[in-house]
Amino acid sequence: MPRALGYPALMTLRDKVESLLPNWERWYPSLFDAASDLGIIKAEVCDPNSLLLARRHRKVRQRAEDAHREKWGGNVQEK
Repeated sequence: MPRALGYPALMTLRDKVESLLPNWERWYPSLFDAASDLGIIKAEVCDPNSLLLARRHRKVRQRAEDAHREKWGGNVQEK
């Protein structure tokens, strides 16, 4: 359907790997391993704290509380 709307067709990871190495299943146990070796996907270094769900949830909750206070007013409650 995307082509009918004028959008280019998006290639999946499998499509990209198969275009570079058609018989990748012979040499690689997984699509991820093949894509990694072919340079299609690359690891990126990130802050370890950004991976902790508790910290991400805390930030989301804080933003929601700030937005609520901004719209409706109120004081910050101490825990």
